[in-house]
Amino acid sequence: MMRVGRTQGRGERRATPRAARVDFAAINAAALARLPELVAQLLPGGRERREWVCGDLTGRAGRSCKVNLVTGRWADFATGDKGGEPVSLAAAVWRCSQSEAARRLAQMLGLEGGANG
Repeated sequence: MMRVGRTQGRGERRATPRAARVDFAAINAAALARLPELVAQLLPGGRERREWVCGDLTGRAGRSCKVNLVTGRWADFATGDKGGEPVSLAAAVWRCSQSEAARRLAQMLGLEGGANG
């Protein structure tokens, strides 16, 4: 979808692409299906049990940060940061917006751009 941008002079307008919408549900579903592999990349210092356990959101060794490998719920009990799905975990790890994290996850997972629209 295109939207009309600023005028460029003499009444001409340039078309600028509208940012594509991110399909969070599809990206989270794809990430959940591969969560053990994904979490090992995001938080490399952890270890797997029923949960991925590590020290913090940088992936250091320890036990303060946990990710449920079935539901995707996660928490860093040392800082109080928590979330309910892979996109919010990636956003916390990468320190970016959830939209940016979703796009990056989509690329990692081989999804088509990670967006609708």
